[in-house]
Amino acid sequence: MQANKYFQLAALCAALGTSAIANAALVHNQNVTNAVIFGTGGQVNGGFTTNTVATTGIQVGLRARERHDLATNSPTNGFGSNGNGTFNQNAGEPPGFVGANDNRARWNFDWSINTGSLNVGAYTYRLGIDFDAGFGTNFLTFDLINGQSLFDHSFGNSTTAMSSGVEAGNAAAYSVLTQTSTLVQNSWNMDFFEAGTFPGSFPFDPTANGNYSIFLEVIGGQPGGVLARSDITVIVGTGATANAVPEPGTLALVGLALAGLGFARRRRA
Repeated sequence: MQANKYFQLAALCAALGTSAIANAALVHNQNVTNAVIFGTGGQVNGGFTTNTVATTGIQVGLRARERHDLATNSPTNGFGSNGNGTFNQNAGEPPGFVGANDNRARWNFDWSINTGSLNVGAYTYRLGIDFDAGFGTNFLTFDLINGQSLFDHSFGNSTTAMSSGVEAGNAAAYSVLTQTSTLVQNSWNMDFFEAGTFPGSFPFDPTANGNYSIFLEVIGGQPGGVLARSDITVIVGTGATANAVPEPGTLALVGLALAGLGFARRRRA
């Protein structure tokens, strides 16, 4: 029965035209190349689920990280990695964010894109964020590089040191950075994309146990195939729901919910 379920999912993925090449090459608990360049210090490399394409040098990486420690409300390097693309994180709201208009999770997801020999602007991208606390199929998907004229990403290249990425102050500077950089990263909280904040998003409850799948793709060539892809699942809280782990990289392919573009710039770490 289990084998038949995954056979059917594989057939659906093929029908959707999604490449399985990147998924086969996922490696867990890895450093991203060459450093973690976002944030103001204290972050470490490691814990990423990566997909690296040897022929192009493209690498994508995703991880979960405890963003808000309850004792100090400070960023930590608690990844909670299970070594298979799943990450355990605590449910709950951190101090200072409890209220009707704040649904801040204690954890962030960190992402990294290294485009190898070509610049960041040479490709398009697709980030998928699942807002269904169950084994959900509700994905908010958008181009996290080209989706708006200005994001607060950290840009760099193969020589950029830890926490030394450059963020654009205006749309013109952002455009230049996409054309001159080969490394781009950010750290985002689910709260940034909740309903009413980001077009096409879904309600999010940071206090609920659940499973949240996230995927990241680099797309290029004609007619625009997936060149690299990383998938993770964040298991939040404890109990039957949180411990029932779906197959990462499989459920993430099903039921993509296309969303409008746009982004309300929010604080990150």
